[in-house]
Parts: sequence; C-alpha cells; structure tokens
Amino acid sequence: MDNLDYGIIGNCKSAALISKTGSLDWCCLPNFNSAAIFAKLLDEKKGGSFEFLVDDKYKITQEYLWETNILNTLFDDGENTFQVIDFMPRYMREDGSFYAPPDIIRFIRHIKGKPKFRVKYDPKLDFAMEKTYNSNQQNYIKSHTKEGKYDSLFLYSNYNLDDILEQNEIEFTSNAYFVLGYNEKLIPQSLDRAYLKFQRTKTYWMNWSAKTTHYKNYNDIIMRSALVLKSLSYEKSGAVLAAVTTSLPETIGEERNWDYRFCWIRDASMVIKVMAGLGHKNSAKDFLQFIIDIIPNKDEKIQIMYGINGEKELTEHILSHLSGYENSHPVRIGNAAYIQKQNDIYGILMEVIYQQFNQFETSLENAEELWTVVRGIVRIVEENWQKPDKGIWELRTEDRHFVFSKLLCWVAIDRAIKIGEVLRMGMNDSHWRSLRAEIYTDIYNNGWNEEVQAYTQSYGSKDMDASTLLMEQYGFIDAADPRFVSTVQATEKELCKDGLMYRYKNKDDFGEPSSSFTICTFWLIDSLYKIGEKKKAKKMFDKLISYSNHLGLFSEDLDFKTKRLLGNFPQAYSHLALIETAANFSEDDEDENAWLHEL
Repeated sequence: MDNLDYGIIGNCKSAALISKTGSLDWCCLPNFNSAAIFAKLLDEKKGGSFEFLVDDKYKITQEYLWETNILNTLFDDGENTFQVIDFMPRYMREDGSFYAPPDIIRFIRHIKGKPKFRVKYDPKLDFAMEKTYNSNQQNYIKSHTKEGKYDSLFLYSNYNLDDILEQNEIEFTSNAYFVLGYNEKLIPQSLDRAYLKFQRTKTYWMNWSAKTTHYKNYNDIIMRSALVLKSLSYEKSGAVLAAVTTSLPETIGEERNWDYRFCWIRDASMVIKVMAGLGHKNSAKDFLQFIIDIIPNKDEKIQIMYGINGEKELTEHILSHLSGYENSHPVRIGNAAYIQKQNDIYGILMEVIYQQFNQFETSLENAEELWTVVRGIVRIVEENWQKPDKGIWELRTEDRHFVFSKLLCWVAIDRAIKIGEVLRMGMNDSHWRSLRAEIYTDIYNNGWNEEVQAYTQSYGSKDMDASTLLMEQYGFIDAADPRFVSTVQATEKELCKDGLMYRYKNKDDFGEPSSSFTICTFWLIDSLYKIGEKKKAKKMFDKLISYSNHLGLFSEDLDFKTKRLLGNFPQAYSHLALIETAANFSEDDEDENAWLHEL
C-alpha cells in the first residue's frame, strides 16, 4: 500500500472503507466500535477482504456519486465495462424514522460487453481472532465462528453462491447485487430491492447536501468534507467519532498507533461547531443531548473521551496476532487516553453550548439541563485551571502548564459569562468576570516568551506549539495584535517544513514526531490569512489540498517528504479544519466580488 487510497461509505451507525480497486478492506459491524469483519487494512494476509478480481487489461477508476456518500468504482478494458456501486443504506421511512441497517450493498451495473471477474469473499470475523467458516445455505452464504466469541454474517446475491465461495470466474451481461448483512434477512432479497435501496439512499444524501451551506469557491471539497463528518456521526447517541479506524500509524514502522473509534469531547465539539455553521442544527442538538446523557451528576467530571454509546471505560488491548498496517504494530483496540486529564475540553464544549444558546436562546431544548452543565463546567475550571495537564496532544508522561489548556479554560469562563448574558441570568456575574480576568492575566504574563517573541507550548518553555495559532480564533487576542503576528511568524519558522506543520518538535514519549499533523497546517494557513498574508496562505492551501487522496479525503497525518497519508482515516479533525479554512477564502472572494458589483 502506497497511500490510504480508500473511500468511506457509511450510514451513521457504521462505515466501511473501499480501496481504489474496489476491495472492501475495513468494516466493523453492527456498529463503528464493533469487532471488524474485514481488516485487510491491518493485516494483508489474515485480515480478510471482499474483492473483485479482474485481469490486468481492466482500467479501474473511482469517484463518489455527486454530493453523496455512495462510491462508484468503474472497471473498463475497452470492450467490457461494469460498475460497482457501494453504499450502506440510509433513508427515512414513512413514519419519520431512519432505515439504517448494518448492511453493505454492492450493486453491480453492467455497462457493455461480457465482463468477467472472480469474487474473493473472505470475511474474518472478530478481528480474525478465530477461524471464520463459510457455507452455502441455499438462499445466502453464512459466515460464522466456532471457537472463541460467536459471530456471524450473511451474504445474499443473484450470482451462483458456489461460484462466489470457490472464486470461479463469473461472466455476466446484466445487473447484479450483493447484500452483506450482519443480521439474517426475513424478506427475500432481489435485484429490484437492492436498486430501490440505492435510489432511496442516493436521495437521502442529495437532500442532506442540499441543506448544507454552499460556497462560491472550494464548494466541492467543502461538501466532500461535510459528508465525511456526517459519516463519522453516530445517530443513536449523537456522538462524533475521531475516525473509523484503529491503529493506522502516524509513522510507518513506529508504535504511535491508536484506536480512534471513540468520541473525543474536544474533536467532536469542533466538528459540531462546523456542522452547525453549515446549516445542520440537528447535529448540534443531538451532540448536546449526548453531553447531557454522559454528565448525569453535578459533581461528575468530564472525561476527555467516551465510547460512542457513552461508555466511560475504554480499556486498551493489543491484538498481537495482526501484523499491523504495513507491519506497524501494535494493533490496539480501546484507548488508555480516556483516563487522562485535559483542561482544554471544557472551553471547546462551552463554545458549542454558547453557539446554541446564542442561536436559540431559552427556546433551546434542554436549556435548563445545559445551564446546569455550564455552571458545572465553570466550577470544574475554577478548581483546575491552575493545575498542569496532558495538553491537547495527550502526552502520556509528565503534566505541564500548557498554554492551549489555559487558553481554553479562559474560553470556558468567557463563554459561560456570555451564555448568562443570553439567558439574562446575571448570576455569578462579577465572580465569573474576575475569574476570567485572572486567567487572562496569567496567560498574558506566563504564556508569552519574551526571548522568542511568541506564545509558546507551555509556561517557561521556548518550544513552539501549533495550537497557540488558535488564540485569535477563540477571541483571546486580535489578529492585528503584534503578539499574535509575532507568534504566527515564530511558529511558522520553527514548525513548518516543506509546506507542512509539526504539532511541536520537542521530544515526547516516543521521541521527536516525524510526520506532519494535517490540521496544524490548516491552522497555520488560517493564521497567515488572518494577519494579512492572504496570497501566501492561499498558495499553501491549494498545495495542501492537492495532498488528499484520489477522492479528496484526508487522514490524520502527512509524511513530510513523500506527502503520503498516515494515521487514522478519514480524520474528522483534518476535514473540519479544511472546511473552516476553505470557507474563509470563499467568503473573502465573495466580499471582493460584492465590492466590485457596487462599483
């Protein structure tokens, strides 16, 4: 594998990754956080896949159907052509509920000639921990385990099931289908039924996209990123995942491999802020309900992350039988970071709550419960803002006084004050205001390093950190302030390499980072734009978006030299930053055009 050349399909309950040659290499069913049924992504030999094997004459191309999460892979050898249309069903029923079963449908559309392929159907249930047995049950192929934890899977098709199991060559002149279901189907499956689900799912995604804010410039990449973020949302609880994969390495051959199939409060809050800005208010409403559900008690501290159903214990295990992506091991499920303390999560969450109150005022559903959450967060911040923590980058060793953590504590109190103003409560006003001023002064005096003329990673440190670039975005400092301009310039000088950004360069628990964290480059571009270096920023942005994969998708990291995608995929963090940055450029051009029209 040279790159993460995959497309994502999903239905807001789970997702699958399809390679650019049409191979289904990753999927967990029935939910995002379930055990994998295909994991070739993490072990080419043992992981399992669902592929269409064709001879070398076929040219294979891939694209999404317009403004949908439906993937189209075209196989063409000049004389014989067919399409594989991949999707997970999602559409509204007549009663207003969503039909989104744990199914993958692969619709085979015959275009011309007599195409031939062999099907490699090789599911490996429960992360391939035990052997998976496949058998023809007349109406379907059943796959199941006998040892270890029992699991099963069902495949329906109008092709001969023995031909599928035995990988016999199939020649065809008409359309066909595969329905892969976690549950046995109670209604007979057919080509017409599969096609109807395709049309209904297509309509759902096009309607969703139509409700998304459209931009004059960069609209296609903004829309694709928005569709990715929607794919990472879990309908049942309102949680938002960081990514749909586990253990894709930040650097090939190293051990920075983490399970990202969880909801980080910080990442999810940032996603929701962007989605609400794109017109999807229900996403914010659902996420805030998730927050209310996971904080039932007034004295309960907020974890940095939760399971997608609100699980609080995310114990980390190593799957030693899997070799890992390009032999980068260990393969981990679960994430030990859930026990970490990060003070920045409070401010980012409070920002989302403030936006909702600002928009809907007291008519907001669950307003009283949210106000209780707000007051609880203020109490937690007041007790903890002076303490060191693990910081935004989740360093697993020593705690420090990170500037970004302090900044977000300031944001938490600032937004709490503003929420109080919206609600006309006025309570705790003077106390909260003095607390906000105290935190501001602390950051202003201790976060700034006079020698390097910048806000640095932590108090007393000369090390630069990309997260300080967000100080302007959160309203702590004005873009024209000499301190911010100087911080942007010093951060770029220290952390930018070949047009890409380090998060930081000082050694952490695993040595010096050797790949670029994609969101940080977007942050730099955004900051350069804000301080007036617009041409430079736009040039960097256009270069950065060219490093996406063939479908416009980004993972967490980029290799500095080769620009290949690394880390878990697709990454919510990267796509939300892409949207924010692209929207800035688009708005700027629109403003300029409006000025021209006035003339």
